[in-house]
Amino acid sequence: KSFSKVLYRWMHLLADYVVANSNRNIEIVRKINPLLSKNKCHVIYNIVDEQKWGVKVVGSEKKEVFNLVVAASHQYLKNADGLIEAVNLLSKEEKKRLRISWYGGGSNDDSYSQALMKVKGLDLENIISFYPPTSDIKNVFLKSDAVGLFSFYEGLPNVVCEAMMIGKPVIASSVSDVPLLLDKNVVFDPYDVQDIATKLKYFLSLTEYQLHQFGTANKMKAKRIFNKSDIVDKYLKLLTT
Repeated sequence: KSFSKVLYRWMHLLADYVVANSNRNIEIVRKINPLLSKNKCHVIYNIVDEQKWGVKVVGSEKKEVFNLVVAASHQYLKNADGLIEAVNLLSKEEKKRLRISWYGGGSNDDSYSQALMKVKGLDLENIISFYPPTSDIKNVFLKSDAVGLFSFYEGLPNVVCEAMMIGKPVIASSVSDVPLLLDKNVVFDPYDVQDIATKLKYFLSLTEYQLHQFGTANKMKAKRIFNKSDIVDKYLKLLTT
């Protein structure tokens, strides 16, 4: 009963504000309601559990093959087609150095079957592999050299936030708040296949030390903006003002 009273109080106070988990969502809300005051709009990111996702960042040994992991369901909006087309634009030497593992379940559209056909048709079967979703994606991330997101649209993407907390380099679409979270050199326009290819080439050109630096920077930022105590404090501040 007391919990219900507290919950009601929270809901009543927060009704005076618009709280979203990304700046992009706030932009959408204010576009729909231009009379809404900026002072009433607040961005509070999701919590990423550091105990679960926060591991020690270690440098990798020099590898001949660059392993990129994608964790996304098979839907057109996840843009497997754009990734495949971009990989096809790489040079022979770049293709030899790249391996992409996509983990995700199927959907109601035929994007998965089309992706398989395109990979086979472009002779990229040795580069791009598809796997079922896994409950242990953390260990998959840990074994990778980088994590990728190629979607046309996302809310604040958990896969990016979690990969950052692990301390992995990330290459991602310019969706939601991704441009605010990641270095501009690793963010691309998902509608521009050439731009995706350019960012893949950039990653393939990096040394192990540079990749380690990207991962370390991502982890530091994730610890700063996704930590539980600061996020709870932000909600409490709203409730006491």
